Amino acid sequence: MGAETVIDLGLDRGVPESYERPRRSTVPAWFAPVALVILLLAGSAASAAPPRPPFTELLRVPMGPADPYLITGGGLLVQSYGLLTAYDLGSGAARWRAGESIPVFRLRTSGGLVLMRPWSTGPVEPGTTAFSLATGAREWRNGRSVITFAGSDALLAVNGVRSLSGTGRRVQGMVDVLDPVTGMARWQVRVPSTAVVTGVPGPADTGARMLLIRDDRTAALYDLATGQPLATRVLPAATYAPDNPVVAGDVLILRHPGTDGMEVSAFDPVTLRPLWTEPADGTLEVHACGPLACFLGAEGVRAVDPATGDDRWTHRGWQGVEGRGEALLTYPDGTDTSKPAALVDPATGRTLADVTGWRPLAGLTGAGRLLVAREVHGGARTMVAVADPDVGRLRPIGELPTGVTGCEAAPSRLVCRSVSGDLVVWAYDEAAGGS
Repeated sequence: MGAETVIDLGLDRGVPESYERPRRSTVPAWFAPVALVILLLAGSAASAAPPRPPFTELLRVPMGPADPYLITGGGLLVQSYGLLTAYDLGSGAARWRAGESIPVFRLRTSGGLVLMRPWSTGPVEPGTTAFSLATGAREWRNGRSVITFAGSDALLAVNGVRSLSGTGRRVQGMVDVLDPVTGMARWQVRVPSTAVVTGVPGPADTGARMLLIRDDRTAALYDLATGQPLATRVLPAATYAPDNPVVAGDVLILRHPGTDGMEVSAFDPVTLRPLWTEPADGTLEVHACGPLACFLGAEGVRAVDPATGDDRWTHRGWQGVEGRGEALLTYPDGTDTSKPAALVDPATGRTLADVTGWRPLAGLTGAGRLLVAREVHGGARTMVAVADPDVGRLRPIGELPTGVTGCEAAPSRLVCRSVSGDLVVWAYDEAAGGS
């Protein structure tokens, strides 16, 4: 037989010389579990990913300094640089590109359309081209300016008159109400000389209506769907402008000269029946403030019930107001809208968040919140925060990289121009900053 192989499975054959008997430990009993916890925490920290930056670049596209863009309620960024292009704000992917390369002056959306107005030099009317918001397909072109009303999908083709009331606000000649599918006129009305055109609310089952106030002060109300005349009334003589008359709380309010000085009058938007008249008492402008009307003057802001004219609240430190979602942004200087004072509840005038020292950004977050910004580090960077009325303060989101300029908010996105000329979309967390 060959040599026998022995496998030693233990210490049965004796204790090796290197083996020592166990000694009593001098380490406290609590040391081992504590050390284990420390080791686990150290390992976890070493393997954890670095903190996520507050803003992550999602999309960068070239833009000229005069090229317009818009953000739609459906989550699209539509911009003009060579070709009209739409990007998905969720993924940053290009959704469509239009097949025309035209220098664009203005972009708007209405009724599933993108309305593009090109640049024009001289007296030639550049017209308006409509593209499908869903596909970018060219739908139709109208040789005149096409205007829209807030809260309505109505499209009006007009001949604008350049005046103090602004291009497109005062019109002349024929006013055509267009079919958004074909671009053809559904109905039309001729203006004898010139007139101011605006949209006013109607009953819930009819939607907005069109109001024409002619040079002879005759106000004519039309059903936008059919063109049927609904009411007429001679209004007081006034300086009719983009902010006069205004619609506040579903009431038409006009500032005008009266027998003993300036007055403010209210009219029913359905019948044009006078509701009330009161002295202006230093009121220089009237603005819609949520459900109320705000009278602005040297003495501050006075909010009234538009249906009755009764006072609801006053604030002497404010000189300007601007509606932002369901809240109201106030300004100590009505001529400088880069320096707001507070975000307030328009129904009560109660301050929801102090925004002194911050600059408001256009647009709103997905929760309908206002974003504000201010320069930090000597102007090298920009801090962005949420004005949160639920907690009554600002919630900082984080700092934008160097070189970012004017920004507009969208749900979980910030669209900004850069000093290099690009348009950059940043993703951010709306819940950042804690509660």
